[in-house]
Amino acid sequence: MDVSIVVPVYNEEGTIKELTRQVLAVFTQEKYEGEIIFVNDGSTDATTEHCDVLVKEYSNISHIHFHRNKGKAAGLQAGFDAAKGKYVITMDGDLQDEPKEIPALVAKLEEGWDIVSGWKKKRHDPITKRWPSKLFNWAARVMSGIKIHDFNCGLKGYRNEVVKTVKLYGEMHRWIPVLAKVEGFKTTEIVVTHHPRTSGVSKYGFSRTFKGFFDFMTIFFLSRFTMRPMHFFGFFGLLSVGAGVAVEIVVLVYKYALGHSFQSHMAMLILGVLLIVLGVQLFSIGLIGEMLVYQSKKKK
Repeated sequence: MDVSIVVPVYNEEGTIKELTRQVLAVFTQEKYEGEIIFVNDGSTDATTEHCDVLVKEYSNISHIHFHRNKGKAAGLQAGFDAAKGKYVITMDGDLQDEPKEIPALVAKLEEGWDIVSGWKKKRHDPITKRWPSKLFNWAARVMSGIKIHDFNCGLKGYRNEVVKTVKLYGEMHRWIPVLAKVEGFKTTEIVVTHHPRTSGVSKYGFSRTFKGFFDFMTIFFLSRFTMRPMHFFGFFGLLSVGAGVAVEIVVLVYKYALGHSFQSHMAMLILGVLLIVLGVQLFSIGLIGEMLVYQSKKKK
């Protein structure tokens, strides 16, 4: 099979049939042997019924139905597990992504890239979504070293081996290029068309900013220290032990050089001990992490 189209949907009854028509038209035009995989993330409108009708009508359409809302990462992972195509294209179900971009994504993958990310250079979203997105993407570029403009774009193309290797959980779908980089895959981007929403409502709220921050911290660690945890925990452990020793030396100087009693600096004394203990604990966590990495490598 040439191409698998994975479409996570949640309450998209107004667009799903038209999206299917457009994708199938691309299959016919490009002579692709392709499939469409709808991952229904617990929709409460008629999306489920529409998907069931499409499955009965077309042999190359499948429908994965979650009975409750699990989030986009879980939906994409389910689609990735089911995808059979040499290339896997993901797109949102709201028709803001353009199915006619599929051949351009495939062509870029055929050049040898592992991931091709869409860049919505001209976005039709409210400013409350555009500016947080710009800030997020800037931080992601700086942190990851991956020079793409739009980590959040749902329109992406992957080689099948990428989606079978990278495992998603939580809110990690927007960090796929970074997770793939850890595994040695290469990412590029192309400019894609972005349409205004014509049906339904946006599924993203302000809470995504807070979730994105915690995901940012997680991915920062995964992208830099997965194979060398001691470099992370050892650094902060050394910092903590050094600070603790410095505090203890200051207390001793006050005691013996200036004639002060320990009782007058008891809080500082305890703080120094706590910093030293914390540093030792951080070193221990780093060593445990290194042991786990070593054992995982031995199993491979």
